[in-house]
Amino acid sequence: MTDGESTFDKLKGKAKELGGKVTGDDRQQAEGKTDQLKAKADEMGDKAKDTMGGIKDSLTGKKDDNA
Repeated sequence: MTDGESTFDKLKGKAKELGGKVTGDDRQQAEGKTDQLKAKADEMGDKAKDTMGGIKDSLTGKKDDNA
């Protein structure tokens, strides 16, 4: 997931959450929070992947250009 996609998903989730608050729709509010958490989890997964690639490069002395 790219940073732009993650940011869009967070904003979409925030909009759903706020829409749910305004209309009193608990389900929409919960969906918005879930969308935001998914985007955050994707970001964390991407960061972990990058970190592991850096550790691998450090240990092997190689730079993987495909990362």
